[in-house]
Amino acid sequence: MAEKPIIICTRGSALALAQSNMIAVMCRAAFPLLRFELKIIKTTGDKLQKASMAKTGDKAESLPKGLFTKELEVALVKGQADLAVHSLKDLPTDLPSGLILAATPKREDVRDVLIYRSADFLANQMSKINDQQDWSPGQAAFRGLKPHIKLKNFPKGATIATSSTRRKMSLLAARPDLKIVEIRGNVSTRMQKVAERGELDATILALAGMTRLNFKINSDGTISGDAVPDGLLATVMDLEEMLPCVGQGAIGIEIRSNDERIAKICERLNHLDTFHAVTAERAFLRGMGGGCQSPVGAYAEISGRNISLKAISFRDETVKRSAAKRPISEAAQLGEQIAAELK
Repeated sequence: MAEKPIIICTRGSALALAQSNMIAVMCRAAFPLLRFELKIIKTTGDKLQKASMAKTGDKAESLPKGLFTKELEVALVKGQADLAVHSLKDLPTDLPSGLILAATPKREDVRDVLIYRSADFLANQMSKINDQQDWSPGQAAFRGLKPHIKLKNFPKGATIATSSTRRKMSLLAARPDLKIVEIRGNVSTRMQKVAERGELDATILALAGMTRLNFKINSDGTISGDAVPDGLLATVMDLEEMLPCVGQGAIGIEIRSNDERIAKICERLNHLDTFHAVTAERAFLRGMGGGCQSPVGAYAEISGRNISLKAISFRDETVKRSAAKRPISEAAQLGEQIAAELK
């Protein structure tokens, strides 16, 4: 009898499928004699597309835990899947009994990206409209910006859309004059909303997600990829402008803690530097007592035998920052140390 396939469970979003297919390719390359199949599962977060993710204070605590992970974890516990592939930023720091984070492949760029309309493109479009005498007042409301614009140079009172509390608080800490509004949807949907809605000046996306969906930011600031709306530009934000959320750019592979066979497979998928870095970041988040929507940011880097961690907290709408370095073997202790300083 043919051996049963190893089941990789995933959400059904475009990004989740891209990441899970990447993991499946890695598995098949490392273990060509084994069969790996994807199983798509709809999560609570997928069903709450109209719910606000930008929660603060008591409201943040009322959000369901594991919005994008719970149903995948249930499949693992029930033996209906063998590996669950997550965007690590969505995976709670406290996992259900019997489950572990077994591997993190090499991390993508952790930075965030500003997405906005091009002033030159809009000027050209308005010129064509005027030539055709097909102009309407609503079209004049669209505002465009120059390539490579930094956050500090955005127009006063500009409107930026984000569903992330961390991004909202980071933006307001740098530019209190900005107007921040809610936005939902996948990467393509958010880009389309900026292109089509004159009341929005920009949105913010994770560079890692764009990269995994095969979008590329060109040297002139334009965006290449499948079905990119005309006239959009992108600026990658410096880490000094905005620290990423915990685990951003990393993929987490969750398995049953007693499944030695699958654990051996995960050993071949794991990137040690990434695993140590996210261990420090997740220990920080756990120490802060917050979930995935907590208004904090953190980024850990490996240098030689040491690991450094920078973190920021916007709890109680107060900005606190800290940074420290320790040996790699003390990654978790480093995260706990920074959390104790910022609480």
